[in-house]
Amino acid sequence: MLLEKVNESIKYIKSKTGLEPTIGVILGTGLGEFVDMIENQVIIPYEEIPNFPASTAPGHEGRLIIGECMNKAVLCMQGRFHYYEGYSMEEVTYPIRVMQKLGLENLIITNAAGGLNSKLRPGDLMIIDDHINFMGNNPLIGQNQDAFGPRFVDMSKSYDPELIKIAYKAAENVGISLRQGVYVGYTGPSFETAAEIKLFNSFGGSAVGMSTVPEVIVANHGGLKVLAISCITNLGTGILDNPLSVEEVFETATNAGVKFRKLLENIIDLI
Repeated sequence: MLLEKVNESIKYIKSKTGLEPTIGVILGTGLGEFVDMIENQVIIPYEEIPNFPASTAPGHEGRLIIGECMNKAVLCMQGRFHYYEGYSMEEVTYPIRVMQKLGLENLIITNAAGGLNSKLRPGDLMIIDDHINFMGNNPLIGQNQDAFGPRFVDMSKSYDPELIKIAYKAAENVGISLRQGVYVGYTGPSFETAAEIKLFNSFGGSAVGMSTVPEVIVANHGGLKVLAISCITNLGTGILDNPLSVEEVFETATNAGVKFRKLLENIIDLI
């Protein structure tokens, strides 16, 4: 049973720290250095936590870090799990179930994403206000987990309007300009073709990535408030005449890291 597995994970995590975090943060590719802002850290490698998957994606450390940021208890995932790694949707979203039962109320999700039009530029930070699930799967398929949420989940406010307001206030405080748009979830691990980029753009998408959507669905299932931010690391195939590479993604995300950390720290302060 999922609940039994989650309780085993929680028991182990609580044995390592007395903090009771209310804010969770998932760090995307190249954005893991935010953990340097966390004080009084308790670091738990994923492989030590009962029932946790192992992170295999490049640039994902695979550590749960619990500590304090802006005098608030936070739980930070330094590395996530992706569908393209071969995990089931239940495994991809397992940490969200753990966060829910740990009592977290707010979840900040970050990712590295490709821009779907020339209005976005590498290094831009984009608030996600909606998404398109193009992964061909949904983490809630199957018997409903009644202990976590209802059978049918309203997604009309998947990305919490109040948290989005807070993000804009935080950006104003630190002098950062934010974009806003729709995120398209794509399985990967291949980058998208030029034809797919045109299709996603015609659907109203602003950016595309290989994560986030399953996490947001499960977070809404469990009643967590979600804020999601994409770091635009490249433009999609066909927009510019150059091949895509994971090295470009890492480099751009790392370069954007300083302003990203300032923004995230201020958001946590305002929640």
